[in-house]
Amino acid sequence: MPNKFLTIVNRHYPPNPGITGESAWDLAQYLIEYHGFEVRIVHVKRSDLGGGAVREPIGKTFSIPTLYKGKKGFLKLVAGFFDGFFLVIKTLQVRRGPVLCMTSPPLLPFWASWLFPMFGARWALWSMDLFPEGFAADGVIKASNPIYRFVHWVTYRFAPSALFALGPNQASYVQNSYGKKIPTTIIPCGVLLNQPLDPNRPSWRLNDDKIYLGYAGNLGDAHSDTFLLALIQHLNPQKHHLILALYGTKAEKVLSIAQQKEGITILKNIPRSQLCFIDIHLVSLLTQWTHIAVPSKAMSSIGAGGSILFCGSKEADTWALLQEAGWYIDENGDINKQVQAFLEKLTLPEVLQRKQKAIQVSFHLKEMLINAYEQVAAFAQI
Repeated sequence: MPNKFLTIVNRHYPPNPGITGESAWDLAQYLIEYHGFEVRIVHVKRSDLGGGAVREPIGKTFSIPTLYKGKKGFLKLVAGFFDGFFLVIKTLQVRRGPVLCMTSPPLLPFWASWLFPMFGARWALWSMDLFPEGFAADGVIKASNPIYRFVHWVTYRFAPSALFALGPNQASYVQNSYGKKIPTTIIPCGVLLNQPLDPNRPSWRLNDDKIYLGYAGNLGDAHSDTFLLALIQHLNPQKHHLILALYGTKAEKVLSIAQQKEGITILKNIPRSQLCFIDIHLVSLLTQWTHIAVPSKAMSSIGAGGSILFCGSKEADTWALLQEAGWYIDENGDINKQVQAFLEKLTLPEVLQRKQKAIQVSFHLKEMLINAYEQVAAFAQI
């Protein structure tokens, strides 16, 4: 019988394909395989669009039903609020060992920050998307609103025993929000120990003389459709080919324009194992979402050996961790002119050079990941 225990709580967990659930799965597998842990996972029983692979769950799982499975904004918000409460209550009922609390659904840490201490549960925060900050960034509520200020105060009133953050800049942001130093380790989201690589060339990769660019994943409120539309406008079908597999609030607009352009292939999804066939992955994060949203797609792209073209702020952990393997578009500058100049000057030898850099960066990220997993194991055994 194992004598080492950890309980993970998060909205998503396999077979749900959400990337945060896949990250929890990867950690659970490591702790079970290398340290003999019993890992318990408390999650919401639901199925969502997501960039992760469909995997068989590992560990002991406990699920709760959601109050609402639709996509209507207000009902989804209310359901997420109560889902977080019921997740924490379920966790208190079934937990063994300390709790590693993630940040989905929104406001899960709001409930965790006072209910876990109230019932004597030692816990750590694994920060992914941050809320209530995400609501303010999205314009749902103003940061000056009394309700927002109260929720933010409660969320950061009681600090966890440890923090596992997406990157160094987010870590500093979260610690500043708590107003105190917390033992902190970086877990780069989107990096997996065993990144699957398909040896068979997909049907959409036809010509190695062209540079293949791709956007695979969520084009939602935190991302720039302006950036992607500029790239579509200046794409040269003789030199470039663009692969799009989009979902999210801004996807329909971009896809309707892309369908009319030459040199673009639109797919329903791209398996993680085929990301290696894209040369340059397009990544964006609006400045107001810096430190708040998960940069998982960029990490997955580097892990597959691809380079990135990043549009956002240089303060983002996406750029802080991955800049050696990418190019930068300043969101606050003229995006259209920057993208045009980038595509006109881009050469295949330059792309191959950045992809070689990506392999080196990927090795470093995996070293960070293993170190972080070891730190989680150490936290759970104190």
